[in-house]
Amino acid sequence: MTPSRAAFAAILGKDLRSELRTLQSLPAMALFAVTTFVIFRFGLDRTSLSGSLAAGVLWATLLFRLFVAEREEGGFDAIRLAPIDRSVLFAAKAAALLVYLLALELIAVPIFALFFLDSVAGLAPLALILLLADLGLAATGTLISSMAVNSRARDLLVPLVLLPLVVPLMIAATGATDPLLAVGGPGYHRFGTWLMVLGLYDLIFGLVGYAVFDFLLED
Repeated sequence: MTPSRAAFAAILGKDLRSELRTLQSLPAMALFAVTTFVIFRFGLDRTSLSGSLAAGVLWATLLFRLFVAEREEGGFDAIRLAPIDRSVLFAAKAAALLVYLLALELIAVPIFALFFLDSVAGLAPLALILLLADLGLAATGTLISSMAVNSRARDLLVPLVLLPLVVPLMIAATGATDPLLAVGGPGYHRFGTWLMVLGLYDLIFGLVGYAVFDFLLED
């Protein structure tokens, strides 16, 4: 195994083991998502949702749980002293956040389907949308977290900077999800177009993170 791969595996393993030992992120993320669905379910007094309303409820919940997931406990300060490529640190931190988000969705999406959907036929293509959206959220979340890690106003700074950056991602994800959850079964109107937008977003912010992460840590 090359030094970069070994460093990536070590950092990612450290983050995942830390979460398994402390269970600080996933339970809070899952509780937040489930509570939000319960509020929507009984607040709207609707036994089913479809189309744009269903997509809006789902993605509003999955977006704001990102702010519950994002945390940093000094890992950047410690690891940046190691003689490794900073892009490896970026990739490992983004991969850890991606795992957190995917684990949450394994809990949240079935509960959403149970509460609101009459048919689960659209969940299979929805998995691809979730994966592409999570890649973008992981890249931007890691990038912004590195900018705010030493700020006293970090809890305020991260949402203020991150939220505008993920608006295009949420528009594309919601646009792709809308026909999948429509009444009468999933549709695929402009589905490929929205997937290309999501892929382009992931590529852009992945490259930006790779290019500027070292500068952000040193700055």
